[in-house]
Amino acid sequence: MHSTMKTLLEQMRITEMEIDGRKRLLDFDDDDVCALLQCRAHVESRLDDIVEAFYAIQTNNPDIASLIGDADTLERLENAQRRYIMDLFSGVYDLEYTNNRLRIGLVHKRIGVEPKFYLSAVYLLHRLLVKNITEAMEAGTERDRALVALDKLTYFDVTLVFETYILSLVSEIEAVKNRTEEYAKALEETVALRNGQLRTDALTGLTTRRYLKEALQRTLKAAQRRSEPVAVIFVDIDDFKGINDQRGHAYGDRVLAELGTVLKETARGEDTCVRYGGDEFCVVLANSTEEQAELAYCQRIRRLLAERLRQVSISMGVVQTGPDHFEDVDALLCSADRRMYLNKPGRCELDVDDQA
Repeated sequence: MHSTMKTLLEQMRITEMEIDGRKRLLDFDDDDVCALLQCRAHVESRLDDIVEAFYAIQTNNPDIASLIGDADTLERLENAQRRYIMDLFSGVYDLEYTNNRLRIGLVHKRIGVEPKFYLSAVYLLHRLLVKNITEAMEAGTERDRALVALDKLTYFDVTLVFETYILSLVSEIEAVKNRTEEYAKALEETVALRNGQLRTDALTGLTTRRYLKEALQRTLKAAQRRSEPVAVIFVDIDDFKGINDQRGHAYGDRVLAELGTVLKETARGEDTCVRYGGDEFCVVLANSTEEQAELAYCQRIRRLLAERLRQVSISMGVVQTGPDHFEDVDALLCSADRRMYLNKPGRCELDVDDQA
């Protein structure tokens, strides 16, 4: 909330000079300050009754009641409302007062309070305050001045809160626009890669190993900008040499081509499928965790391959990097290759250590 508040203040350029300018627009001057101070004691003596009446009316509306929620939340809101009301009659309407009003706008926007509900609440509170001031003070110039001053300060508060609504919406739109542009750019790059800007393997139609690091680096940079995870899968055909020896190289080529087809069919547009070399393949999954890759991607690969080549099995190793910390390209590929090797039938950690 603090960083959001700081950004908002920078956008609105709220200064003491700006606050004075806003007061002048409403003709809010020292006489108004004195008028509000003179009825502070009256309001404070009736404070609990005002707050109780306010929330009794508010909670009768099902939409507003659902926003308020439980009793603990209601109690916190009642305490905040008491502070809000007393601030109206504090006599100090400086930068701190303004920042508090801006913060109220941010909180209302963040928890999903629509402008119509905010305005109705302002109207209700203003009506209750006017009623209590009218009852507490004798008719005359002093009371009239206090009511006019309250009108001015209410408008002052409402303009601040509504500007936070507007700026928050603009910021959200800008954020969506930036994410959309980044995604479109990444998608264009991926389409360009698939249309031949990256050399493809003739047998499988996948990207060749030569361009793997370039494609992975591009995916990692995009993920860092968007704070998203990236998963890398290494795939290896079990006992591929035995397949070639027993069934012939033509059948071996069919196995490679079929696995390439399965990988492409399973991949999304922003993913990159690579024939790493021989019977090894690599898949780079954008915006995917290790768990998502295992459950959504690896299981589907095994199922599709089993439907087409019943006697062929594969081993896969999945690793994730990001969104908080990102491994470099070489370390990530090495980890995925190691994980795949550990998942080979009959392999164990000791086998890997022995080869190191």
